[in-house]
Amino acid sequence: MHLELPKARVESLKDFLKHYLMIVLSILTALGLEAWIEHTHHAHAAETARAQIEAEIRANLAEVKFSLAQDERQARALAKIRNALVEDFKARAPDDAVARHVQSLVALEGFNLNLRWPSLRQEAWDVAVANQSASWIDDAHMRRYAAAYAGQRDMVTTLSANLALVMNGPRMVDAMTDMRIGTVQPREFLHVIGQMTLMLDQAKNNLVTLQDRLQAALAEAQAH
Repeated sequence: MHLELPKARVESLKDFLKHYLMIVLSILTALGLEAWIEHTHHAHAAETARAQIEAEIRANLAEVKFSLAQDERQARALAKIRNALVEDFKARAPDDAVARHVQSLVALEGFNLNLRWPSLRQEAWDVAVANQSASWIDDAHMRRYAAAYAGQRDMVTTLSANLALVMNGPRMVDAMTDMRIGTVQPREFLHVIGQMTLMLDQAKNNLVTLQDRLQAALAEAQAH
């Protein structure tokens, strides 16, 4: 801000007050204009950040829904195989008969042990925090956005913990190797199917929770 002092001579109190008021008004006008420009800049930055964050959350929500649908189909297929094998063992069927049943079930269901977890992005959130535009977004939206991204981090952490707790990696590799060479160990295979079914159930529960959080973050935008 730059001010030019009056060059005219001040010959009376009236002249002094006039020049004084001009200076004060100039300062107030300059400060007001500066504040308005800054407010406009902040509002624009906040709106841009909101649009980018919500677009990112929508993309993550679509990923979650896709993964949830795929994991539900996988869980149903594995549960069907598991239940059939449990009935075989309850009926005391011979291992070779159970092994043949396994091969037929696997061929019928298009068997795999995939667990699909969505690829969750947070670049828009990180940028908004880094350039401080997040601080200019109103509190109500910020609380919803923060909850959504915290939910993403929590779900990834929970998935990793559940995988370590529930799944036996070497056993799964051995079961899949046996499948490839056609020498199924029925009980070992049933154990692997049981682990994967439990893991899928937990993953689905986590995905439903995350889906609810992401939808809540977009609640106002979807309402409009």
